[in-house]
Amino acid sequence: MCGIAGRFSFRQAGESVSLLPRMIGMLAHRGPDDSGCYEDNEAGLAQARLSIIDPIGGKQPMSSRDGSVWVAFNGEIFNFVELRKELKRKGHVFQTQSDTEVLLHMYEEKGEECVQYFNGQFAVAIWDRREKRMFLSRDRFGICPLYYTRTAGAFLFASEAKALLLHPEVSRELDPEALDDIFTFWFPVAPRTIFRNIQELPPGHSLAVSKENLKTWQYWSIAYNPTIAIDESRAAEDLLCKLEDGVRLRLRSDVPVGSYLSGGLDSTLTTALVRKVSNAPLKTFSIGFDDPEYDETRYQLEAARFLETDHQQVRCTPETIRRSFPSVIWHAERPILRTAPAPMFLLSKLVRDCGIKVVITGEGADELFGGYDIFKESKVRRFWAQQPQSRLRPLLLKKLYPYATRLQTQSDAYLRSFFQVGHQGPFFSHEPRWNLTSRLKVLFSPGFRDRLPPGDARDRLAAKLPQEFATWDWFERAQYLETAYLLPGYLLSSQGERMAMAHSVEARYPFLDHRVAEFASTLPATAKMKVLNEKYLLKRAAERLVPPAVIRRAKQPYRAPEANTFFKPDLPDYARELLAPSQIARDGVFDSKAVQQLCRKFVTGNAIGVRDNMALTGVLSTQLLIHQFLNRREEERDQCGMN
Repeated sequence: MCGIAGRFSFRQAGESVSLLPRMIGMLAHRGPDDSGCYEDNEAGLAQARLSIIDPIGGKQPMSSRDGSVWVAFNGEIFNFVELRKELKRKGHVFQTQSDTEVLLHMYEEKGEECVQYFNGQFAVAIWDRREKRMFLSRDRFGICPLYYTRTAGAFLFASEAKALLLHPEVSRELDPEALDDIFTFWFPVAPRTIFRNIQELPPGHSLAVSKENLKTWQYWSIAYNPTIAIDESRAAEDLLCKLEDGVRLRLRSDVPVGSYLSGGLDSTLTTALVRKVSNAPLKTFSIGFDDPEYDETRYQLEAARFLETDHQQVRCTPETIRRSFPSVIWHAERPILRTAPAPMFLLSKLVRDCGIKVVITGEGADELFGGYDIFKESKVRRFWAQQPQSRLRPLLLKKLYPYATRLQTQSDAYLRSFFQVGHQGPFFSHEPRWNLTSRLKVLFSPGFRDRLPPGDARDRLAAKLPQEFATWDWFERAQYLETAYLLPGYLLSSQGERMAMAHSVEARYPFLDHRVAEFASTLPATAKMKVLNEKYLLKRAAERLVPPAVIRRAKQPYRAPEANTFFKPDLPDYARELLAPSQIARDGVFDSKAVQQLCRKFVTGNAIGVRDNMALTGVLSTQLLIHQFLNRREEERDQCGMN
């Protein structure tokens, strides 16, 4: 992938020609191989390039032969070979072997509908000089980021918000509603971002801006229309065929491709399919932890031996997590409530140090095929609600979370209250998680609470749901909330794409091939979860390709050592400064006494479970974001501990 930036001027004279080079320079980590700019009086485009396909011919920004259309493009169009053949039959002539040129010709052929023909991950900007119109579009799942803002005289966009903050008219302010979202859902609900006046183009959306107007529209969304009865054997074969083709397309590259191998089903299956469709040597990469509670080394090594890969592992310790945390926030550009992105940041560094620019990853399988604990938890809650006084049914909830030691000692009454047994609202599946997270808002200062919007964040989200949401069953609703919101809003951004691109690594996601997703949406819930056996059909599809132990093993969610790592043996200098009562009071978001009390719990060893861990991580990451982006100018960023 790459980094892109651009402008469209509402005034007759354009913006300063010096701005775009500075903006794209801020994104050099996304594209260290080359950079380029195009500007005229009305518009400009820039790109920082990570050269993967046609390294020589794919230089950007790229123009049509007559110079009437210009494109800057981040990502990949994986079906560009097939599209080029179709375009050649229609008379199009190509000068390069790049997917960028195919994208350009597809725009000439199909106009703004061209994105519906792409199988890929992309954020694209096209300046149509004939129509005096800037067209932006983002891939279906929001893998590639794209942000925009308006000043008095121009529309500006970039792959990351930090490039937009360079403009003197773009205010450096926190958006209270976005922070309210994060401390409810873990992410700001697009198009809102943590920065006031900077918006994010939502997944599967396009945008067009001219001097007359600016409009956005949705060109794709996931929808559920399950078949009542299926032939499971045939469905497993169909799924494997689609996934195999998704892997095949995502191996198109002029540089070597590696693979993440976590030891779980999803990454092991995608790695197995890489081995099936390619004879090239394969490097695989994983994360290891000294703490056995988080470590999956045993399964990683078993999978690597079974698949005969050249395997490398990065070992994560509390010290490496706390040392890298400022860089994680610099690249994530938002507060986070878990430390889990930090090991992913370190993993991509290992990949790049091994000379690999592209990795295949298994992200997306849990959302599409019902793999998360939240799906099983919801089913158990519904099951318990049928007999609320049962003494046996709540034991299933404890069995789901063997690693949550505090949960094991709680009474039935506590479990009934915490998991909201009997609650059947539209957000049934997610209410326990969101309620727990929302309790962290007690840390907000009185002054900041006064700045929050009226009402509840869940009501705002409910207003954005598609009309058909009400017609789906509980399982499909849960899947939609994970796929449409948590996946792009947290997993792909804070934990996935951003952490990979921090070290100039492009992650590719076969499960997020839209053909795989659309097939999954036709499957009944029983094919995804049979009783409490998650990803049932996917396991059947993988039977002959992955080690039996990987299929049989209990689902282990990816987790990392949490906030107590910041206190071993003592707070690092940056955390001590940012959590100091005087700094907390000066920044104004959190109550300094409440933060002091929270820190004291960690120092004395009295921090309690998930809630305190999320609270400390959320406060520290918010303070880092304020320090890095709001209190300091760009020229000071190297003093903040960022790469």
